Amino acid sequence: MENRRTIQIPQGVNVAIDNMKVTVSGQLGQIERNLWYPGITIKKTDSEVIVEASKPRREQLAMIGTFESHLKNMITGISKGYEYKMKMVYSHFPIQLKTEGNQLLIGNFLGEKKARKASILGNTKVTIQGDQVIVNGINKEDVGQTAANIHTATKIRRFDPRVFQDGIYLVEKSGR
Repeated sequence: MENRRTIQIPQGVNVAIDNMKVTVSGQLGQIERNLWYPGITIKKTDSEVIVEASKPRREQLAMIGTFESHLKNMITGISKGYEYKMKMVYSHFPIQLKTEGNQLLIGNFLGEKKARKASILGNTKVTIQGDQVIVNGINKEDVGQTAANIHTATKIRRFDPRVFQDGIYLVEKSGR
């Protein structure tokens, strides 16, 4: 394994590194993130970002790969964005969805009187189109966690999941 990784910066994307804070900005917005680990430095040249370890030990080499993935995800999010498509499935009681602030309210799920809530993280947008729920944004972690929150909020308890297949399930992931 090598103790240095380089990430190319595409046209229209700006990367700024200030101490531990990495800021990536582009046409869709801006993402900031603190990337720090002992013995790892992040440098920027004209057209690439270099992640390097001073001592190539196992932990540092693993964190180099992690930082490389984070930086690539930030660049992809800024240039293309992330979109997760979810499908609403019900057979017994029609599910009613509406967004309110930073929460998605799931009403009439399995005939429950009280609405279930799923939190929407960051600048993620949730749109409802018929039986589809579309979650999109520029931060991959926020979009993925919001989709997981929606799925988890419709988890069935005390019923046989082979009979009651109601819920909101992830159907498709894309980097737009």
